[in-house]
Amino acid sequence: MKKENIPFHIATIIQQAELTGISAPLHPLISIFRLEHVPVKEIGETMRFTTGFYSIALKHGCPCKLKYGQTSYDFNQGVLSFFAPNQVHTLEAGDAIAPAGWCMNIHPDFIRNTSLDAKMKQYHFFQYAINEALILSEQEEAMIKAILQGIAQEYQQPIDRFSQDIIINQLELLLNYSNRFYNRQFITRKPAYNDILEKVERVLNTYFEHDKTATEGLPTVSYLAGQLHMSSKYLSDTLRQLTGQSAQQHIHDCLIEKAKEVLAGTRLSIGEIAYQLGFAYPQAFNKLFRNKTAMSPMEYRQLFN
Repeated sequence: MKKENIPFHIATIIQQAELTGISAPLHPLISIFRLEHVPVKEIGETMRFTTGFYSIALKHGCPCKLKYGQTSYDFNQGVLSFFAPNQVHTLEAGDAIAPAGWCMNIHPDFIRNTSLDAKMKQYHFFQYAINEALILSEQEEAMIKAILQGIAQEYQQPIDRFSQDIIINQLELLLNYSNRFYNRQFITRKPAYNDILEKVERVLNTYFEHDKTATEGLPTVSYLAGQLHMSSKYLSDTLRQLTGQSAQQHIHDCLIEKAKEVLAGTRLSIGEIAYQLGFAYPQAFNKLFRNKTAMSPMEYRQLFN
């Protein structure tokens, strides 16, 4: 029997330091270090792993290309990546670690019961894929570096009752700037994202035209993102910037158009149409249709009689 490739779990920040060969962290729940100090620069064999903490990496001179959807971009600017606990990381054999930059690790317990703890889910970029990293302009990179340097300076100080609050305030500032810079990236990469919008519509139209809803149910955001080789959060945020609607709303819009077509062109009952479109219960179909059109499916059908 073939052995499953189960990701190795790095539970603590101390364990990560031991594995990478860097100095032990000064605090068990947080660390910050320069990538220049990581001894290994090239991956010898493919590794899959998860961690028990958040990571933020600012990489400069990264020897790679990034992709947005299926479009590749070369870059020389800094690259800012975010990782949430328990995400699967894959390092392929031969991959090179960025020769310069910063890495910051934060255990969830460090921010537990703080103002930042309640806000972490608002920072969707922790759920983005590695190829959806934030590409910084020169000015943006300088701002992020300054914040990281401030955190590093506080990190080196003896721990007192102010240490955690000061670091968390600076970390929140970094995350808020990252939100702003991602918004800028969505705007400046709009031509590429318009291509993504076309692909979204094509995937959904194909799904409904082949009546996959009857056998596979309603298309999900995960399915749609998988077809476009993107993370679900990144796809939804991209579409929201382009159209004001999330990926789920785009799915519903396409579904309603298909429902209108069937209502106007067949004599199937409302229940039969609901099941054909992947709804487990006709009531759910009725509710969504009314929310989208301000009329019931039957009222819509009567427009054509």
